[in-house]
Amino acid sequence: MAMDNASRQFLQQLNDQGAPAFHTLNAPDARAFFSTLRDIIGEGPSVHRKQEFSIRSGEATIALRALTPSPQPDGIIIYFHGGGWVVGDLDDFDTLARFIATESNCAVVLVDYRLAPEHLFPAAINDAWAATQWVTKNQNKIVGTGDLPLIVAGDSAGGNLAAVVARKSRDAGGPALAQQVLIYPVTQPDLATPGYLNPENQGLLSQADMAWFWDSYVPATDQRQHPDVSPLFAEDLSGLPPALVITAEHDVLRDEGTTYADRLEQAGVPVRYRQFDGQIHGFFTILNALPESASARQFVVGEIRQAVRDSQTTNV
Repeated sequence: MAMDNASRQFLQQLNDQGAPAFHTLNAPDARAFFSTLRDIIGEGPSVHRKQEFSIRSGEATIALRALTPSPQPDGIIIYFHGGGWVVGDLDDFDTLARFIATESNCAVVLVDYRLAPEHLFPAAINDAWAATQWVTKNQNKIVGTGDLPLIVAGDSAGGNLAAVVARKSRDAGGPALAQQVLIYPVTQPDLATPGYLNPENQGLLSQADMAWFWDSYVPATDQRQHPDVSPLFAEDLSGLPPALVITAEHDVLRDEGTTYADRLEQAGVPVRYRQFDGQIHGFFTILNALPESASARQFVVGEIRQAVRDSQTTNV
């Protein structure tokens, strides 16, 4: 279907305001532009407790923000934000995390992984994996108990990191994950898929933008075939945690999200997949400007709550 009116109006508003394309900027300016979307997104609901942690990732120190919605949460979601591995920080995704936390009754831990081009691959995935291990071992510090179901989630580049962390968890024999939530994830580096070439899909994220993001994160093109960069190239996807994958119809990443969901299903992984028609890349996180973000979040939260219930039943 055609791009919906809200998406068209949002993109037109950005154009009228002279918003730059990501690929025309340097990284600091791109981050500054991305942060202006906070004014559109607005503030999220209050939570029971907000905590800030500093943890080690190799020789680096990274920040985590834990948002706990109630005295007795049902699970913990480790969330890796989007932004092409180049832009985005804890404050940019605080509102989304608050909504997910309060609606799912799960604590959400945002991960401030190191960004490119200052920190090339594998810095981001190393930080994502370090954060996952730390949260697993420190549940008591976050929620006061040590046995809640764990979920990894992320959008776009964050979906890429969540997918890789899910495979690393399998290969390392833990932590056991109740679910992986992949929101229009980056899964491969081919910029010539039909989704990339469709003029209708060049919205908030264009083909040229993704080329810039890839060049910033993994400038060595031969490394882009590594499954820790492109999870679609992993030889074995069996034995991974149940997956929730959503895509947007008018998104350059649409095809690779669909293909990855298919690959997971073919490998015997339980998959829930849904494409949101008429939507552009970023719609899930642009909460107030794009009404369908609420519908998508309700769908995601419902699936998370079911995964938590299933995990609790399995572990009884």
